[in-house]
Amino acid sequence: MKSIFFLIVSVLSTGCVSLVSQDARPVEVSEWFFTQRDEINNVDSLATYHGPNGEHWLIVTAKGTHCLLVYDAFNGAFIKQVGQQGPALGQFNRPNGVSVVGDKVFVVERDNQRVQVLSLPDFFQLGSFGMDHLINPYGLYVWQKDWDHVTVYVTDNYETLTEEKPPLAELGKRVHVYEITFTEADSLEYSWTKAFGDTSGEGVLNIVESIYGDPAYNHLMIGDEEISAEGQAIKRYTSDGNFTGDVIGRGIFENQPEGIALWQTGEKTGYWIFTDQGIDLNQYLFFDRQSLEYVGAIKGTITSNTDGIWLDPVSSLRFPKGALYAIHDDGNATAFSLAEIADALGLNLP
Repeated sequence: MKSIFFLIVSVLSTGCVSLVSQDARPVEVSEWFFTQRDEINNVDSLATYHGPNGEHWLIVTAKGTHCLLVYDAFNGAFIKQVGQQGPALGQFNRPNGVSVVGDKVFVVERDNQRVQVLSLPDFFQLGSFGMDHLINPYGLYVWQKDWDHVTVYVTDNYETLTEEKPPLAELGKRVHVYEITFTEADSLEYSWTKAFGDTSGEGVLNIVESIYGDPAYNHLMIGDEEISAEGQAIKRYTSDGNFTGDVIGRGIFENQPEGIALWQTGEKTGYWIFTDQGIDLNQYLFFDRQSLEYVGAIKGTITSNTDGIWLDPVSSLRFPKGALYAIHDDGNATAFSLAEIADALGLNLP
């Protein structure tokens, strides 16, 4: 790996990995494209879809204009806008987190307090869930069990009436869990199963948004965005909502932990990618998927203030090893080549 020389690696009793590096500067990797910029959209998160009719889409949530923006995933060209502000299905109110699983797109709407599900490529409204429990939802992870059944984890950054973080004793519902079944009638059935979050110790989820999972290891990675004297970090939970004791990246994050992605290079190999969101220093931190050890970091030539990221392993002429997509400073999206990232960090790919 380039430009990373570790002096100290120690595992603390809490499960924290402490890494002190002589030269931990991120390696610069150039962006392949930027979508058209419009800060009025206030874009946040993104996901890709590859359809049966040649669709190669990058779907981006626009909080400011309450819609989804669809771009060509290989060159960034604008294709269309989907939806407008409102409470009905097919409408959105401050859409934030987004995920595509198979031919379905899941959209978290903070101000409709729900997750809406639409089928692709027609964006037909299958239904929504979460209205009975969610207060201030932001991010989600969709764990696919089979073709018609998924488990959805939704982060809920609820606040007090004065818009402050609640007392620790009230932070036990930072993540909600839903079981979703898709029916043959082009609709969905759902059930809320639980909410979780530690209320003391290292596992407390103070300020939450991003979440992502790894079924192969039963990992749920949750970003805690609270700026603290101890340092910002990713906290690892299990799929049933138990904190494992692992706190990842403390002492490495310079800013807020934001978008999370998993780069799977094999059945149990690959890399976790965690966004270290900043204006002056905006970087993407790479950790080994199995050992959770820090591997290195990249930054874009221009990209800053990244919220969501999305890893797409689909090979193309433009991206032979796939692409990493990222939000750039609230106004547009960008793409990086995974092949170029691997070369920059000296990663071994199959």
